[in-house]
Amino acid sequence: MAKVMGWMVLVVTLLAGRAWGSAPPTAVFDVQFVNSSPADTTAEETARVARLGQALRAALAKSGRYSLVDMTPWAATLAAKPAPRDCPPCALEIAAQAGATVAVIAWVQKVSNLILNLNISIRDAATGQVLKGGSVDIRGNTDESWDRGLKFLLEEHVLDE
Repeated sequence: MAKVMGWMVLVVTLLAGRAWGSAPPTAVFDVQFVNSSPADTTAEETARVARLGQALRAALAKSGRYSLVDMTPWAATLAAKPAPRDCPPCALEIAAQAGATVAVIAWVQKVSNLILNLNISIRDAATGQVLKGGSVDIRGNTDESWDRGLKFLLEEHVLDE
């Protein structure tokens, strides 16, 4: 009987630990494109930004470390505010209202067609404290360079142990 009780306590403890370590509800905002180059933003860049956002969301969800919150109902509220990169407190407020405890703000800055940087900031929605994040400079404005940049950021700064 004592062995059975011991096993039951162990199972309950393990299950409780799994619940405590569950993925936090996470608001992932659309990736912002900051074009500080003299050239206009191209249709290819706009498509890359959308694709980067989809890939970021997919990687975060697949990792099991983040439980993504549907931000679609907050589209009008977000549109009425400055972009998340430009006003992190605004984004954090919306994330908290959406039920998220974590907010992911990402942006790409184009300095020129040769030099771009990708940035990810993962913050506590209540305090604004940066939990994870990083920046990577990429060379070349191609699908491949953007993909490699995101892969590096995820592996080395976001999903690293």
